[in-house]
Amino acid sequence: MQGLSRPYYRAPQRISLSSTFSADYHQIWRTQGSVRMVVTFLARNIAQLGLPLYHRAGDSDRERLQDHPLAKLLRRPNPWTTRYRFINALVHDFAIHDVAYLLKTQVEGSTVGLVRLPPMLVRPRGENWLTPDEFEVFGNRSRKRFPADQVVYFRGYGGCGGHGGYGGSDGYGGYGGDGIDDVGVSPLEALRQTLREEWTGSQMREQIMRNGARASGYLERPKEAPPWTPDARERFRDQWQSQYAGDNAAQAGGTPILEDGMAFKSVSQSAKDLQYVEGRKLTREEVAAAYFIPPPMVGILDHASFSNITEQHKMLYQDTLGPWLTMIQDEIALQLIPDFESKPDDFYVEFNLREKLTGSFEERAASIQSSVGAPWMTRNEARALDNRPPIDGGDELIQPLNVTQNGDQNPVPAGGGGPAPAMTRTEKPADDSDDEDEQED
Repeated sequence: MQGLSRPYYRAPQRISLSSTFSADYHQIWRTQGSVRMVVTFLARNIAQLGLPLYHRAGDSDRERLQDHPLAKLLRRPNPWTTRYRFINALVHDFAIHDVAYLLKTQVEGSTVGLVRLPPMLVRPRGENWLTPDEFEVFGNRSRKRFPADQVVYFRGYGGCGGHGGYGGSDGYGGYGGDGIDDVGVSPLEALRQTLREEWTGSQMREQIMRNGARASGYLERPKEAPPWTPDARERFRDQWQSQYAGDNAAQAGGTPILEDGMAFKSVSQSAKDLQYVEGRKLTREEVAAAYFIPPPMVGILDHASFSNITEQHKMLYQDTLGPWLTMIQDEIALQLIPDFESKPDDFYVEFNLREKLTGSFEERAASIQSSVGAPWMTRNEARALDNRPPIDGGDELIQPLNVTQNGDQNPVPAGGGGPAPAMTRTEKPADDSDDEDEQED
């Protein structure tokens, strides 16, 4: 299978925004506000989640590992990067390029660190069209190759490729064509036309705003007005432009005084006429749709209400971010856990979504108490939530008198005099008829 086709990898793509300007994916993110807003929204919301490591002891038993080498590595990937910035950069790379690379720094064959490799500097190499054999990193001073097992390789879906392309003479090898399945396609490719229209429309609106006259419109001269000589017409035009039009107009914005029955016809275009807000909003909606983000999450509140925003916030972590989290977890399980454990199936990482999906404190407390059926927090635990010191006797769980466990035959009476005597099935209450018979005897 590996020898059926020759792999062709895409070079970094550029998007033509006009006849004279094109930008690569990273430049698009830097210069297009809608793209940056949506991509950064994804990265920030994923980066703030914890990524703990667990040991699976049974079907319903797991242990969170704090001192495991991989757990420490995920908390501090390298000496100069925090966990938040590490995940934030990883999601940015994948959202922009549909591919991301992490280099495993190793000491004596053991992985001790993770370093982000910018996708623009990495080229997959090898004759295996199913997956790269190695990766080459290009710098402005030199280049270096790393074996595939030393790189954590995140990739999206690139379609069925392996055909076409060209052999590069620039030192980058063969690129182009449709690529291979292991190389993803940036979502920005699907937004080419939208981004081009946004760029062209913004340029047009900017030119109109910048070049339009301060008193925008035209002058209408009646037919019965005395004839204009060429010198008089040029003199009037120069006087009009120097007083009311241009960047250095002396009376820009003032009220012009017209002669010979001339009338000023306003043809100015406001931001509303140019649909400035509508154009920006449409682009933001298209970009949000390409990344499957609900519009209210990125500030489009046309049809938003308090209730549907609350529900869409829950959907964000279930439907929008859920596939992202699963992808990252699976790649770590496939490419990182085997470096630390001989039985990798017994270990897994999982993003901590509990804090995001538990709702408000009141909803969470009511749900827990309803599930438990009894008080679930001691007084000292409650005081600790408010940063108060513990008190004597505060570690005992108080049980109300009206709460008993299933099958409890000895509830505590309200008087506090100890448990009430339990009635057995063999005991019977006194019978008045029997007492009357005994008295007659």
